[in-house]
Amino acid sequence: MPLPLQPTLDFVTGLPKAELHLHLEGTLEPDLKLRLAERNGIDIGQSTVEEVQATYRFTDLTSFLAVYYPAMDVLQTEDDFFELAHAYLLRAAANGVQHAEMFFDPQAHTSRGVPFETVVKGYHRAAAAAADFGVDADLILCFLRDHSAESAAETLEASVPFKGLILGVGLDSDERGNPPEKFAAVFERARELGYRLTMHCDIDQVGSIDNIRTVLETIQVDRIDHGTNIVEDPALVAEVKARGIGLTSCPVSNSFVTDDMKAAEVAQLLRDGVKITINSDDPAYFGGYVADNYAAVAAKAGLTSAEVVTLAKNSFEASWIDEDRRADYLAAVDRYVEQYEPAQA
Repeated sequence: MPLPLQPTLDFVTGLPKAELHLHLEGTLEPDLKLRLAERNGIDIGQSTVEEVQATYRFTDLTSFLAVYYPAMDVLQTEDDFFELAHAYLLRAAANGVQHAEMFFDPQAHTSRGVPFETVVKGYHRAAAAAADFGVDADLILCFLRDHSAESAAETLEASVPFKGLILGVGLDSDERGNPPEKFAAVFERARELGYRLTMHCDIDQVGSIDNIRTVLETIQVDRIDHGTNIVEDPALVAEVKARGIGLTSCPVSNSFVTDDMKAAEVAQLLRDGVKITINSDDPAYFGGYVADNYAAVAAKAGLTSAEVVTLAKNSFEASWIDEDRRADYLAAVDRYVEQYEPAQA
């Protein structure tokens, strides 16, 4: 059968891919939230899945975070964190994900009395178990940028006994008034500990392009999360291209902030040879897992199936895996494409 000129949902679902921008706490589906609340004796003010779903309403980053963080109160035990990550990984596998690098926010849990060990062990159990259904998964510890740099430093040191379970560190939450340089010393310490580095540069924030410049030139991250505002500075585009730095775009979540989900910017960066990737961010809240994001941006930007294949390859190229695994995953993409007639690729 020929490769579809315009990628269908079935095509993008089956396409082998990595997911590099996924917040585990953002995969808390309403049914699981309700079940965990009941199990842990927590009154969340809702008694049906529909009532929980009705609370997942927001119009911008600030209103999203106001819903997002209180929802985490239902996560109390190691088994809770295991179930959350395991449920995501099963969905990821059904979306064609073969490798996942998953964010988690320990400060959102330790600040309410849940031990760091409880969080990381639960999530890591799920990552290890995912091998049983064909997903290779790693964890990325994120610091909350609207907390102090001192809190981030304390969290980093708390991670040291579990360093073998954590691939890298990131920076998320509200970017306003919390520029990357606030955490420069923490990230330098993380580099010394052997962690890989990434930072959120959310779309259309005040000072977006300055923050992108800082994470590239001062912090010297290995990857940038979101980051599509980089198109405002061709010199920075050339820099990420030359250094092979990946950008992790999340089109469906972008659509809650901008009308066009940054599809034009994704297409421009893709066609310029930048390692732009497609991811789902907080899919329980934004209503789309990774295959939905591929399909949405492809439709909005008019991407061909061949371009979508490049996005999938970019996801492995931008990942923090070893070269042997990278070669295996890229070969899996090629085998998938080989099912279709080469003349139509």
